[in-house]
Amino acid sequence: MITINNEPKAYTPIFLGTTQHSLRLSLEILIMVGMKLNDEIFETYNVTVSAIELGQLPNIGSEIAIDEITGSELSGFKAKIRQSDAKIQNTVSTELENLIDLKNVGQYQLLKGKNIMTQELNVPELSSNNLILMRQLLGVTQKELSVTMGINEKTIRRIENEEQNISDKFLDKLLVAYPELAESIEVQFDWVSLTFPDLTSKQVIADVLRLQENLFLERPTSQNFYTREMAFAGEKNIYIQDFAPVKNPETQAMDQKFGTTLYLTGKGTRLFEKALLEQSMNWHDFFAKARLYRGHLTRLDIAINDKWGLLDMNELVKAVQEKRFWSKSKSYAVHGNVDDGWTVDFGKSPFVIRAYDKHKEQANKGYDTDVKTRVELELHQDKAEYVLDEWLNHDKKLVDITFDILYTYLWFTNEQIDAQKLKSDKVREVIEETVEPMPAWSLLTALGKKMKFVREPKKQSVERIEKWVLQSVVPSLAVLKKTGHWHEIIEAINTAELSAEQEKLVMATTKNAITQASKQLNINFEKPTKKYNEDDKQGKGA
Repeated sequence: MITINNEPKAYTPIFLGTTQHSLRLSLEILIMVGMKLNDEIFETYNVTVSAIELGQLPNIGSEIAIDEITGSELSGFKAKIRQSDAKIQNTVSTELENLIDLKNVGQYQLLKGKNIMTQELNVPELSSNNLILMRQLLGVTQKELSVTMGINEKTIRRIENEEQNISDKFLDKLLVAYPELAESIEVQFDWVSLTFPDLTSKQVIADVLRLQENLFLERPTSQNFYTREMAFAGEKNIYIQDFAPVKNPETQAMDQKFGTTLYLTGKGTRLFEKALLEQSMNWHDFFAKARLYRGHLTRLDIAINDKWGLLDMNELVKAVQEKRFWSKSKSYAVHGNVDDGWTVDFGKSPFVIRAYDKHKEQANKGYDTDVKTRVELELHQDKAEYVLDEWLNHDKKLVDITFDILYTYLWFTNEQIDAQKLKSDKVREVIEETVEPMPAWSLLTALGKKMKFVREPKKQSVERIEKWVLQSVVPSLAVLKKTGHWHEIIEAINTAELSAEQEKLVMATTKNAITQASKQLNINFEKPTKKYNEDDKQGKGA
């Protein structure tokens, strides 16, 4: 028995296969269903059905658990699945993937391997120059280094005289002896954009982010072809853009077009890391969850923070000007100056490596940071998805993937590279074998894999407003106070009406919990510099 447009029919619904012309992964799929009665198919319907409710694709010709079909030939038919008491493993996405691989097998073989961002290169071995540089940055003598590490001073001399290599064991001892060195380089996300073709912005907030919807301000937009924007605290740090519902002039019903993009800016990633912490999740968990909703990365920025001053932007810019570098991309550009800070870009979208003076950049905005230089990998579309695939599906650490890519795409040297070497078939190998590397850059790439991928959760704050008031308004307020006008100011503050954006900012700033998690963690945010090691699955403090 099945109901078709509210009319009961004595049919048994039979699965006749998928019917969409172009197979794609989706939360809703189009299938053909036959209406069977007395061993004959009397009618067939092309219906849209929820892949999650369906659970698994039935065998062709077998009964399918459909209770109801509604719709018309013009607007299309939709089917509701009869819910079973038994919990069925959801395999429909996997089965659709298999179908797609089978359908596109020729194309797949042609594309296979072309999206690889790393290549088989040996990780650079640390040299005598690297150890000398580390001693200089630490400000210690050979004897002081040997005492702190608990090794023979002769070993230090032998390494610096190029009579002995730096072993992995030696490097581990060095990082234990100098914990500030172990924390001098860290990796974190600095921008995340995800598209969800089957969801609305409110569904992303409720189901994917699991944030409280009342903390978001809804407003119209015309950016990126969208018509609606949901902004956390009314600010563009965590925001989602999609299509506002519109009234159908024929049916007078509100039609909702699906498809949305989530944006987490640099500050937005820090704010969202507080939500992850409240939900006892890390980034790995979040991306795995996003993929269940067909989330696709459109941009991923990975920041390598140099808090040690290992990289000198003046030296990097000089190396670029003197052609003392090799890049897989032929495109590069230098911006800025000595006073305001340099920025060097290598490559263009969909993949850019950017190095810049983070400390000066923040100082120009009136902020302070312990990061001196930052190297960013800005990845778009398939390049971003490649990193996510390697991380989720191949059990690699994000730090390893990040420095593999950096090492593969960019290399600085201590001397100019001969033009003839740049024409070699194996240009990278030739350069590494014949041209001395820049000690700071080779040290960064070698040390990088020993460092941590961290989360640094932050609360929503009104720091920006407070800073502006202290710098620009307080002197004027002092004048008004001394001239007897303070009462009027206090009265104006108490009676001032806040805008919708300001109201959301107040709400998000004063609320302790920003997520829908049923069990909130007791989190102490008194120390805003508290960090969490992403590679630690329990999310313990770094």
